[in-house]
Amino acid sequence: MSFDLVLFGGTGDLAWRKLMPALFQAFRHGSLPPDGRIVGVARDDLSDDQYRELIQSRFSAVEGAKRPSPEEFKKFASMLHYLRMDLSKPDDYARLAGLLNQRDAKTVVMYVATAPALFTQVVEQIAAAGLNGPRTRIVLEKPLGHDLASNRAINSAVGKVLEEKQVFRIDHYLGKPSVQNLFAMRFGNALFEPIWRREHIANIQITIAEDLGVEKRGAFYDQTGALRDMVQNHALQLLCAIGMEPPINSHADAIRDEKLKVLRALKPWTPETLGLHTVRGQYTAGTAYGERVQGYRDEPGVSPDSRTETFVALRTEIANWRWAGVPFYIRTGKRLASRDARIEVNFRPTPHAIYRAPAGNVNKLVINLQPKDGLELHMLAQAQDNRQRTNGNQSTAAQLAPVQLDLDFDKRFGSERVGAYERLLLDVIDGRLNLFVRSDEQEEAWRWVEPLLDSWESDGGPRPYAAGTWGPSASSAMIARDGFSWGEEQ
Repeated sequence: MSFDLVLFGGTGDLAWRKLMPALFQAFRHGSLPPDGRIVGVARDDLSDDQYRELIQSRFSAVEGAKRPSPEEFKKFASMLHYLRMDLSKPDDYARLAGLLNQRDAKTVVMYVATAPALFTQVVEQIAAAGLNGPRTRIVLEKPLGHDLASNRAINSAVGKVLEEKQVFRIDHYLGKPSVQNLFAMRFGNALFEPIWRREHIANIQITIAEDLGVEKRGAFYDQTGALRDMVQNHALQLLCAIGMEPPINSHADAIRDEKLKVLRALKPWTPETLGLHTVRGQYTAGTAYGERVQGYRDEPGVSPDSRTETFVALRTEIANWRWAGVPFYIRTGKRLASRDARIEVNFRPTPHAIYRAPAGNVNKLVINLQPKDGLELHMLAQAQDNRQRTNGNQSTAAQLAPVQLDLDFDKRFGSERVGAYERLLLDVIDGRLNLFVRSDEQEEAWRWVEPLLDSWESDGGPRPYAAGTWGPSASSAMIARDGFSWGEEQ
């Protein structure tokens, strides 16, 4: 199948860190259609050969196993081309149209890896140049907007020149093998579905923890914050995958319809819950991996009096028959104690205890997302000392001990697993929308988080927490009010 993939922002950070390595891996695996062309677009004045040399030099920073040999890169580089463009000039889009029409590929993918402020302009200019025909697919990176109004404006502008099936709003978390496995675990097995409900589940915790700070993204992050960067998209998509009803089939709209129902069923915020069920923090100086690190306000590009949150913890509920009364906890932040993304499904205790069990131990399913990828099932089993002891004429209950079943997907599938961006790029080329976000999903997510953004405009600011910890103590207090605790505190 012939395709042209146009990378707007072809010399940018995302292109060389994520997109080009993903495309090379697809090429190495033989899954990238051979009759393809990758066109980098940027303002730099480069020839095709200079662009290839630039990409090759950037590959030196790629993880060793994913780094191409000189022979491999030479073959891959034959697909790489470059076009200098000023995205504000219609004439440059006409030149792009001329380049694409030379080949008349079956599929044309426009990957807009630019600042979100340019999305509308780029899409409108693509249409003005006649490049919005049925063979065209547009990929838009997050964040799509800064709030509900800006998100609607982008979706409206895109919707005027493209059909919804041509728009691929990318959330790379949905491309992670571990996240895709959420759907397989729930809807490909009969084991969990009968107990996947309020009668058996006490609470569900979603943690996306990063041990790094903002690094070189200080200026961007200070205008964004953890709520917009992680919760509105990644965390809510995970919540949807956990909480949704079984779709009628595996088609894209069937899955996205069920995710939308979850977002619409989230309990709306009230003045009381905004105070009790939300915690935001900002990291101060501390210790990470044995080294002293600076606080957020001392990071390059960050305002010295910034009120931007680097940590968010939330409590919410899905108001429907399956989940009524079950708290869902979301937690994400930078400069936390470790890099750890996981979902913990904590089950209710046995209704009548006939064994002695260690305090605080419960049955739970842990879905590890990163850096480990797999499932852990925590259970209780007979302790090693199983001798029946008596106290007079009455038997003492047997002692139980915690055990776990551990399934590591990386060990099981190894090199067979496909990375997030590789999967998503191949899906775009194939026209598969299953792992992409529909416009009404996105708008509903913005609608739910907007009251938090509004309330934080006038509150006392984020709570400080030392780098290398698990965030403000208020997040532990929030979950403790329900009688629960975070996974690392159990």
